[in-house]
Amino acid sequence: MKRMLVAALLLTLPFGAHAADPVRLGLLHTLSPAPFYMAQESGYFRDEGIDLTFRFFDAAQPIAAAAVSGDIDVGVTALTGGFFNLAEKGTLKVIGGGLHEQKGYEGSAILVSNQAFDAGLTSIDKLGGHSFAITQYGSSFHYMVGRIAEAKGFDIKSVTLRPVQQVSNMIAALGSGQVDATIAIASQAKPLAASGQAHILGWAGDVVPYQITAVFTTTGLIDTKPDLLKRFAKAYQRGVTDYRAAFLRLDAAGKPVNDAKTDAAIPLITKYVFTGDPAAREKILAGVGYYDEGAALDVADIVDQVRWFKAQGLVKGEGDPKAMLDTRFMPTR
Repeated sequence: MKRMLVAALLLTLPFGAHAADPVRLGLLHTLSPAPFYMAQESGYFRDEGIDLTFRFFDAAQPIAAAAVSGDIDVGVTALTGGFFNLAEKGTLKVIGGGLHEQKGYEGSAILVSNQAFDAGLTSIDKLGGHSFAITQYGSSFHYMVGRIAEAKGFDIKSVTLRPVQQVSNMIAALGSGQVDATIAIASQAKPLAASGQAHILGWAGDVVPYQITAVFTTTGLIDTKPDLLKRFAKAYQRGVTDYRAAFLRLDAAGKPVNDAKTDAAIPLITKYVFTGDPAAREKILAGVGYYDEGAALDVADIVDQVRWFKAQGLVKGEGDPKAMLDTRFMPTR
């Protein structure tokens, strides 16, 4: 009789009442992964039976290393030379898109110090011969300045690269005059420029549009838990849909539409970044970047990134870049 009662009680429990699957997501503690913040706070991962935990890092490369070591399950950050070296060994695979440097959208700014600007560094094509702060060799910042050099016709070898390990150190190095230039996301760059502490020469997306961040995981997780990754992707894509509705709609004049959807999204993000900052709303609106519909991945650009890193000697293998991708979980651009 007791067994029958227990069985009856189990049948009355709501579907999905079993323990949620834990997933540890590695990401930077910045505005750029905002769709994940929104999806988490909106309960989309919970809806998919996922107990998502954020693990925050200070730079991109350690996120890839953490995935390989088993400290995280999924990562979202910029792709680096170190990431591609690991992916070439078959350890990691890109499964979806993230932040995209897109022409017409102010994502990453080319930022110069007041001293350098006053001394004549007033346009992007004059960056040759100057010092430039990056996090690490082989980082996304290294890639961006290298591609900008290609596009603007100056020799990357003439630029003195200063690796300072963390994004916050890049900003500090610029502000203290230790370097002439760096790259900073809009939410960091615009306040500096508005307060007269630096100058924005232009936007990376207008010069070299590219897939700046992407979602990746281990081949082991893909092989053993593809259904979990499909549910993870579904929740993330709902966050991207909400993000696009809140921040990426434009009116007939091409100006951003800020309305009730925007107002609803702001507190979901400020729980993680700009918390308690009275200027949080302005910083978020100034710093939102572009995400493709459905978190689509720019495959052609990933291939081009690998080409550049190989040309610099930062990726050693000769494997097919497309073998580093698994496009079963999210669409491609």
